[in-house]
Amino acid sequence: MISSNGSSFLKSPTICKSCRTFNEAQRDPVAFVKVRSKPNGRCRVASDGNGRVLVDGALDEDGSSSSSSSSSSSSSVLEVGSKSAVVGGGPDVYGEDRATEDQLVTPWAVSVASGYSLLRDPHHNKALAFSEKERDAHYLRGLLPPIVVSQDLQVKKIMHNLRQYQVPLQKYMAMMDLQETSERLFYKLLIDHVEELLPVVYTPTVGEACQKYGSIFRRPQGLFISLKEKGKILEVLKNWPQRNIQVIVVTDGERILGLGDLGCQGMGIPVGKLSLYTALGGVRPSACLPVTIDVGTNNENLLKDEFYIGLRQRRATGEEYAEFLHEFMTAVKQIYGEKVLIQFEDFANHNAFELLEKYGTTHLVFNDDIQGTASVVLAGLIAALKFVGGTLADQRFLFLGAGEAGTGIAELMALEMSKQTNVPVEEARKKIWLVDSKGLIVNSRWESLQHFKKPWAHEHEPINELVDAVKAIKPTVLIGTSGVGRTFTKDVVEAMAALNDKPIILSLSNPTSQSECTAEEAYKWSQGRAIYASGSPFAPIEYEGKTLVPGQANNAYIFPGLGLGLIMSGAIRVHNDMLLAASEALAAQVTWENFDKGLIYPPFTNIRKISAQIAADVAAKAYELGLATRLPQPKDLVKYAESCMYSPTYRCYR
Repeated sequence: MISSNGSSFLKSPTICKSCRTFNEAQRDPVAFVKVRSKPNGRCRVASDGNGRVLVDGALDEDGSSSSSSSSSSSSSVLEVGSKSAVVGGGPDVYGEDRATEDQLVTPWAVSVASGYSLLRDPHHNKALAFSEKERDAHYLRGLLPPIVVSQDLQVKKIMHNLRQYQVPLQKYMAMMDLQETSERLFYKLLIDHVEELLPVVYTPTVGEACQKYGSIFRRPQGLFISLKEKGKILEVLKNWPQRNIQVIVVTDGERILGLGDLGCQGMGIPVGKLSLYTALGGVRPSACLPVTIDVGTNNENLLKDEFYIGLRQRRATGEEYAEFLHEFMTAVKQIYGEKVLIQFEDFANHNAFELLEKYGTTHLVFNDDIQGTASVVLAGLIAALKFVGGTLADQRFLFLGAGEAGTGIAELMALEMSKQTNVPVEEARKKIWLVDSKGLIVNSRWESLQHFKKPWAHEHEPINELVDAVKAIKPTVLIGTSGVGRTFTKDVVEAMAALNDKPIILSLSNPTSQSECTAEEAYKWSQGRAIYASGSPFAPIEYEGKTLVPGQANNAYIFPGLGLGLIMSGAIRVHNDMLLAASEALAAQVTWENFDKGLIYPPFTNIRKISAQIAADVAAKAYELGLATRLPQPKDLVKYAESCMYSPTYRCYR
């Protein structure tokens, strides 16, 4: 036990005779309590020999008492009964319960990173990788087995252990435990085995983790800001231990992947996204803040679930919701400044578009569902056309799904076509058709359409079925963002294959169970001719003696590099031209070797180099548009991006 001035209470001559074995303590116990001293003083602890501990309030710098030392009359002295049992049913041997029963206590901890506390500090813990010298310098002798191992061997052992798990959720929980015990080892593991572990820490496994978050919740990994904190959000943000925050990922949990309203349990999404910001984009972990805005949930199953960890009420809407979000956005800018990137994640359609439009001109905001998905899909299309031939303007696009993702992709494609052909965006939109739950979006439905769907209403007779829309529109590219699984039926895929020699089919809904069709179905029903990519990963497919590798249109290709580019340039706003630059940078990384395997995206094994290139192109665009504040502009932005990236390699301690 350590006093506030760094000395040990156990070495104090006033109490040494009270230090006995545990058996002796049971017969005539002495209770030791931790007490924080006054800012300019020290604590004095003594025993009166009758099983009581006397804790004096403070000592002056010269050691004299600033309060009475009388154990019977002074209010600054705490008497602890030796045999009390406030809770737990057994003898209160150390007086901990009685000490806190009738009065307020102040929790405190010694912050010296050495000894046992160092092994419990996830930011600095290296476990068996502490060197002999470090073990001596930081009081670790005896706290670790004698062997010293390398970080690479630790990674090898953990991967061996992870591969023993048969259930993906078990792997997810093991990874989260590792992140909470050894941060650098977690990121080293994720970076070295990104293709294998990406589906574990993010989609599809994160979807199941969010569904069961209340049951598996162990330790908070971000900020939970509920309606209970209305009017106090600035103070809540100050509770987060880090001050130099550069990226915030925030969700209200209303539309988690394709799983619907998961309320407060959507926290798994911000945590997972920010893990990828660090592992793939090199943003420092300490600069990342996951946030869940808890305004209730309309999920009846969660409201009845005894393990649900969020507010048990229906969702706040309208003015109450808008005011709460505005308080959050204002507080974030006030405490972290104008250059903090706020990424909106998995908000319902009606709120997602409004938030992006409202704060896009006042904050550095980015919606991954709208803009990130659009950028990665556009990159895949540019790459595919590079090998198939033709331009975006030569294609006809048909979407199943007209929500955040569908309309976001459509708009970015229209912007790119407008840029390539110098035609107005309105003219480019005519190449793009959308189908929602009520059928093809056409002019005759104008009055009933939501505002974000109206730009996509074209002149055509109404069509209810997707297969009929395929036959009528004759698309070269079919894109699914519906969140409804198995909607690209055999008839639909066969119709696409009948119209096109190389039909491009993108089944983007997450998780895997919500994918519009599987890779195997797309290849089989198109006689192996489809160019296919999905939102969640699928294994390679053998078709007529050839191995076809389905691509994954994963937003993780885009947002980590985009975020790094915004941070390193000091950008103050996100511009659509930055998204186009990110798409073009990603498409440029796809090679003929990749395309021969059926891939329209590069392998994730090179993701850090890809992210550095994307970051450089995004930063260059920020400087070109006059939105960058970090001056002067570095001469080599790619090298600068690489130099800014966080490295998970262990540091050496003095």
